Amino acid sequence: MQCQRSPPPANVVHYQFLQRQKVLGLYRSMLRTIQQVPDKADQKYLRDWAREEFKRNKNATNQDAIRMMVTQANMHLEDLRRSLALAKS
Repeated sequence: MQCQRSPPPANVVHYQFLQRQKVLGLYRSMLRTIQQVPDKADQKYLRDWAREEFKRNKNATNQDAIRMMVTQANMHLEDLRRSLALAKS
């Protein structure tokens, strides 16, 4: 006898969709910001780091852990943006 799962409530599916879109937008913003790094070797290092971090966590399901990772990624992105702004001044 096989146990069938009922589909998740629509609001859970919608929340996961929105969260996925937020994470993908964050990833794209990070890659765009990394393109502004003047040194190509640093660009490659940062791009590889970002890609690996997002890939490593792509199957995360714990909502608290995902929120924490998004917060950390936003902090890394803001640090990178501040560093680039300081380098330009």
